[in-house]
Amino acid sequence: MQMLKQRSGVRAAQPGRRTVQVRAVAAPVKAPSSKAIITPEVAKDLYYDMVLGREFEEMCAQMYYRGKMFGFVHLYSGQEAVSTGVCRLLRQDDYVVSTYRDHVHALSKGVPAREVMAELFGKKTGCCRGQGGSMHMFSSKHGLLGGYAFIGEGIPVGLGAAFQSKYRHDVLGDEKADSVTCSFFGDGTCNVGQFYESLNMAALYKLPHIFVVENNLWAIGMSHLRATASTAGDNDPHIYKKGPAFGMPGVLVDGMDVLKVRQVAQEAIERARRGEGPTLIEAETYRFRGHSLADPDELRSKEEKAKWAARDPIPQLKKYMLEHGLASEADIKALEDKVAEVVEDSVKFADESPKPEKGQLLENVFADPRGFGISEDGLYRYMQPGFSSGTAIVS
Repeated sequence: MQMLKQRSGVRAAQPGRRTVQVRAVAAPVKAPSSKAIITPEVAKDLYYDMVLGREFEEMCAQMYYRGKMFGFVHLYSGQEAVSTGVCRLLRQDDYVVSTYRDHVHALSKGVPAREVMAELFGKKTGCCRGQGGSMHMFSSKHGLLGGYAFIGEGIPVGLGAAFQSKYRHDVLGDEKADSVTCSFFGDGTCNVGQFYESLNMAALYKLPHIFVVENNLWAIGMSHLRATASTAGDNDPHIYKKGPAFGMPGVLVDGMDVLKVRQVAQEAIERARRGEGPTLIEAETYRFRGHSLADPDELRSKEEKAKWAARDPIPQLKKYMLEHGLASEADIKALEDKVAEVVEDSVKFADESPKPEKGQLLENVFADPRGFGISEDGLYRYMQPGFSSGTAIVS
């Protein structure tokens, strides 16, 4: 399949819409202007991960409009600094809980691009064997505990993962049980009950849990300023200030700057591993597309979108890397070329992968297969010939 080659910072055009160029002008390699706060290896990892997230999502848009994906697809373009800044600090045994905007969280946590794209195509080789789709990525191997379509429902799951870590360490005496859980969610979720219940429980038991609010200012088409009451003494609502009310640190960070996100996340992760409890992080960010690919994105002003597009986190990191001697133009091009190959390969793999067999629908429904009931001949339905292949009559 011939794909359209893209480069980081360039957003794919939607039908009837003008392509928006947000790539920064390439700067020549300079001697370090000041001491860099990251190593060249870390810088390249961060850049690669953010570009992978962007290019993967833009390819998803192409595949969606070509009819390769179905249902609602919510893209993460613009918010990469949050996922990369947090997830690239995590170990494989740490956990991540996501939302319906979960593709990039999966990639940042290490789920192969092939498995994520195949899942979006509904193929058997996907990370959920084609049954999860866009909004329900899951990989136990990589500590990805799922994307959740309903807002707020993933946070208690994250708390459960954090609780088991705490229990294994404090009660069962497993000193190696110091895994951390990060739950990602948006500003709209901060107005539902599960959020506050989870803040309370996390603080009560000092759970190794990090609440990461990706405040992109819009809950579908509802402005954050219209949906959330102002915090005491402020003209505007500040979600991070809800943390201290529950006895945990609340931190506000520029979610368009991956280095700032990384710094804040590192402090929160280390604090959690030391057994000092949860942290609430509010990352101010912005999505460059509508709520989903079915959203015409007419409620946000052109001025607002242009303002945030100018703060694209990918060119910002590229500029930093060049100015501090962390990478050359050739290094960066090599990373971008590698991303292009990975994304192209993921589409080819997904397109050529087989669809799930019908019998797969009958799996993982009941812990005990006898739950399918008894047929007219008196035998359990799961014992009928052809049951596992989906050809048995089960009506």
